[in-house]
Amino acid sequence: MILVTGATGTVGRLVTERLSGTGPVRLLTRDPRRAAPTGPGVEVVGGDFDDPGSLRAALAGVRSALLVTTDPLAPAQDRSFLTAARAAGVGHVVKLSAQAVTDPGAVDLVTRWQRANEELLRASGLAWTLLRPRAFMSNTLGWARSVRAEGVVRAPDGTSRNASVDPRDIADVAVRVLTDPVAHAGRAYPLTGPAALSAVQQAEILGELLERPLTFVELTREQALSGLLGRYPEPLAHALMESADRGRQGAKADVDPTVAELLGRPAGPYRDWARDHLSAFRT
Repeated sequence: MILVTGATGTVGRLVTERLSGTGPVRLLTRDPRRAAPTGPGVEVVGGDFDDPGSLRAALAGVRSALLVTTDPLAPAQDRSFLTAARAAGVGHVVKLSAQAVTDPGAVDLVTRWQRANEELLRASGLAWTLLRPRAFMSNTLGWARSVRAEGVVRAPDGTSRNASVDPRDIADVAVRVLTDPVAHAGRAYPLTGPAALSAVQQAEILGELLERPLTFVELTREQALSGLLGRYPEPLAHALMESADRGRQGAKADVDPTVAELLGRPAGPYRDWARDHLSAFRT
């Protein structure tokens, strides 16, 4: 039995789709209505990282688990999951982390939280694998509304380059690791796309595919922070601004070959991701 947490999120949903029909899969989600079974052998259970009883029930009979936590302001969640996984006899935990943990200059709240989570997992006594992606290409879906309505992309730091990765590649790697834990135990995998692109370059690609010119409007630091404060708690908004500062210094531009090495094919480029999701940007 494979357990997928974060089953309604970007990576968890894709992992579930790929595992469907390959064997028993259990999805753990706060709201089971949002994660209907997608195929034979897939079951959905309700649970919460803050509810140890629900974790114990979800982990019963599980041999390998994908652990996705998303709230740096709830630092006890990974510890709760790992405690329950150890008690349930889970053999292998695959943790979705972030590539920033390897950067000594990254000391923002989010990165410190991810580092602490990795340390917990390594010290848990469980077999583990760490997946460390760069930014998701799908983050540019945040531009969809303004692209549809105005033909405009608004973002800070338009020329900062990021080796962002297709979430489908992350999911393909996760499935490979979950289904062959012995081969991947004790490994940490940096996951990037095949090129480091700026927001301006991504907007140009979108415009070409849409066959309409898009205008790029660079947000000031104050505008960017204001937008983040409207979506996230203040500590998290400031952490994301710190991360953006590192991006301006080139900290996120390195391209890594690991995706291609693990999957036996090139990592997907942004143009392919955008083409496959173009309907989100069309009027």
